[in-house]
Amino acid sequence: MYSETKIAIPIFQSKKEDILRIANDCIIKGADILELRIDGMENPNPKLVKEIIEEINFPTIATNRTSKEGGSFKGSDEDRVAILRECVDVADFIDIELQTERSLIESITETGAKTIISYHNFNLTPDLDFLIDIVNQEKELGDIAKIAVMPNSLEDTLTVLALLSHFDDTVAISMGELGSYTRVIASKFNAPFTFAVANDSTAPGQIDIDTMKVLLNSDLINTDEFENTE
Repeated sequence: MYSETKIAIPIFQSKKEDILRIANDCIIKGADILELRIDGMENPNPKLVKEIIEEINFPTIATNRTSKEGGSFKGSDEDRVAILRECVDVADFIDIELQTERSLIESITETGAKTIISYHNFNLTPDLDFLIDIVNQEKELGDIAKIAVMPNSLEDTLTVLALLSHFDDTVAISMGELGSYTRVIASKFNAPFTFAVANDSTAPGQIDIDTMKVLLNSDLINTDEFENTE
């Protein structure tokens, strides 16, 4: 049985020609959706970003990550969101951080664009109640909730799986090597996306696309073996 969780591949390049080249490579390798990391581009402007997404001509998430959450965009929040707003007609999803000023988030959501409302913590994994509150806030604003947090113990990774068991239409990732398995197990909770890499690594613990495809479409536990031992 094939997983319904789509594999998203981030593209984090500075120049248009490199973005288009890697996008084509990702499509050939079997990506389901591409994440254009606008914050990785050199002097991005709305017209250029829209042009790139149109030329890629493949399901795309437009992301312009703030430096406060591990991104590289150096302008104001107003400029950052203005670029995203220009993408609403060409991108399949717009990713915007929950910590963004509410009026700026609403300037995206009121267009009718499909949105991913995201939260990142590169230092730790907050407790489950805190994360449930975060996801509830994200769902009030957008279509898909996303959290990515850093584990300091195996128990932290289980907190992320517990979160997935509470919600539909939620992407929850435990980062780093310790949490890398959650990127695969998320499919068992019908997460809409999981993130893998082709060339660019944009977060610790990411798995390459070839490995991810095999893992998502394999039964990690063969229940027939247990039934036949009786």
